[in-house]
Amino acid sequence: MAFKYEKDDQNIVTLTLDMPGRSANVLNVEFGKGFSEALAALMAEDELAGVIITSGKKTFLAGADLEMLVAETDAQNIFDYTQALKAGFRQVETLGKPVVAALNGTALGGGMELALACHYRIAIDDSKSKFGFPEVTLGLIPGGGGIVRFTRMVGLQEAFQFLSQGKQVPPQAAKAAGLVDELAIDNVEMMAKARAWIAANPTAKQPWDQSKFRMPGGDPRQPQVAQMLAIAPAILRKQTYGNYPAAEAIMSAAVEGAVVDFETAQRIESRYFAQAATSQTTKNMINAFWFQLNEINAGGSRPQGVAKQETRRVGVLGAGMMGHGIAYVSAYAGVDVVLKDVDQERAVAGKAAIEKIIDKRVSQGRMSLAQKQDILARIMPTGDASDLAGCDLVIEAVFEDRGLKAQVTLEAEEVIGETAVFASNTSTLPITSLAEQSSRPENFVGLHFFSPVHKMRLVEIIVGAQTSDETLAKAFDYVLQIRKTPIVVNDSRGFYTSRVFATYVQEGQALLGEGQNPRAIESAGMQAGMPVGPLALSDEVSLSLMQHIREQTRQDFEAEGKTMPDHPSYRVLDVMVGENGRYGKAKGAGFYEYPENGRAKYLWPALQTLFPPQTEKLSPETMIERMMFIQALETVRCYEERVLTSVADANIGSIFGWGFAPFKGGTLQYINDFGLAAFVIRSRELAKIYGPRFEPPALLEKMAKAGERF
Repeated sequence: MAFKYEKDDQNIVTLTLDMPGRSANVLNVEFGKGFSEALAALMAEDELAGVIITSGKKTFLAGADLEMLVAETDAQNIFDYTQALKAGFRQVETLGKPVVAALNGTALGGGMELALACHYRIAIDDSKSKFGFPEVTLGLIPGGGGIVRFTRMVGLQEAFQFLSQGKQVPPQAAKAAGLVDELAIDNVEMMAKARAWIAANPTAKQPWDQSKFRMPGGDPRQPQVAQMLAIAPAILRKQTYGNYPAAEAIMSAAVEGAVVDFETAQRIESRYFAQAATSQTTKNMINAFWFQLNEINAGGSRPQGVAKQETRRVGVLGAGMMGHGIAYVSAYAGVDVVLKDVDQERAVAGKAAIEKIIDKRVSQGRMSLAQKQDILARIMPTGDASDLAGCDLVIEAVFEDRGLKAQVTLEAEEVIGETAVFASNTSTLPITSLAEQSSRPENFVGLHFFSPVHKMRLVEIIVGAQTSDETLAKAFDYVLQIRKTPIVVNDSRGFYTSRVFATYVQEGQALLGEGQNPRAIESAGMQAGMPVGPLALSDEVSLSLMQHIREQTRQDFEAEGKTMPDHPSYRVLDVMVGENGRYGKAKGAGFYEYPENGRAKYLWPALQTLFPPQTEKLSPETMIERMMFIQALETVRCYEERVLTSVADANIGSIFGWGFAPFKGGTLQYINDFGLAAFVIRSRELAKIYGPRFEPPALLEKMAKAGERF
């Protein structure tokens, strides 16, 4: 049974949701059956003082069963199921007796919606618990009455801001937002408070079921609300470029539902939910952010049969931006850190930079002073390599120079233990070649962090030719330990993320070289779903660094007796860096100008003079297609070459690594979405016009002919 039914001597029934065989309660057919049976039993009670709904799991209710939802393609079936669920929730709030949700843990999505259908909500004040509506982050909208009830609780504007952002907040913030009415120290106090509230409110009703109810802040017919709603869709479209229809559906359901009766509003919400749940965007996002992300975090790419390893003391070589970022996230996760630079002064400066990051969190109320002191106490700045003794993991985060990396590798290996793992934070240099300087290449691995480290979720683990399974497992476990998402790739020039990310900025530069309007290029990148336009992103990375990497790559090709392939972006870089001294944002001059007076950056006016039109003006759709196709094609090449061995790693790596359009579900899912056969045909067409970089790889053609998908 999904629900345990217990009635006490005060005639209060406690319904404990505890689905057998599951670690968490979910909304599915089993829940629906158990809920209906429990409601029927409540309706049959002769003497009933009230009801407490709680959970026998660590969490209250996690939300919908996404496997069931993704498998369903008929919008009518989803609408009917949603309406049936809502009918049960409606029975709860119209029972005629007070109903309290006793939230012993996290309540998200459908779990929060069940809680809102109760007359009162009490939660245990545990910072690990989260409350809210994350549906929009999966392309969905709340479908169990969440939009209808929350707007009637807090008003349209407050509710929309919360719902459209997919916020998940801890108990204190949930109480401030109106999701929770009261907090308790523990389960005993929570249940006691629930019984006391029932005794004090024998005739409880929801606000919207009372004759004098008015929408907080006014409904859309109020002039001040109508004025706000007149511009809200345009503001939303500017933020999403129309790529995330769920946010627009939430707004529509909230506004339309606010001018009709409660039951009609429920049906409106169900229709929008069914529409969202059957869309390709939603299926893309659920596939990536639920199934594939869970696959990764469950160890899908971790060597099997190797015992879990905990990192206790990590050495970080280099206290610059990347180094102190790695040191911070390690110390934040409870790992002791030795932060080493060429001298004590630079190491101390790195620790000071960490303190600035922490101070910002403290000022925002996201960290206590006690936590700050604990983190800083774990970090030992030093200029002496002997302090690395005792580290079970060392990560070098020095400049992308082979000689320097070889030097710090040898220096560290002289003092660390035989079983300690050495990792390079290189973004482009092949790990196997870097490991040649190591006396124990089997203990050598790549750990590619992304900047800024404390904000970026992804870490790319690169396996060298001699990297052992134990070393890979150690690296994988460390990434999870510091609360990051690990993807595992095999060694290659640029690995996966740097290699594919480069195609995006290079294609933007190629478009500029053709004389396409730079503003139109940037706009196309944003419309495609990328977080930043390719020219702005080039400035962020540094044009001079791109030139350095290009030169290093050329030298590596020559050493192998090969010729480096040409790319139209190289001419653009030569003009910018070599002829005009435009090095990027860090130097205050790149594709953009960066005024010193704090004014917003703007595109360098000389760009259109330096790069006059060579071809016809392209449509935004064509520019978007080129930027997206080139990334997807390079991902297939990585998969074909076995740099990538997992579709999940490819998709999550593209989204978390450089911000590939989340609504497309990742670079390989982009091809699935487009259709493999159609993608191959269009790639060939682009190759005829723009060059062989758009030729479809043999693997893609083979899969398309076989009717396969990634």
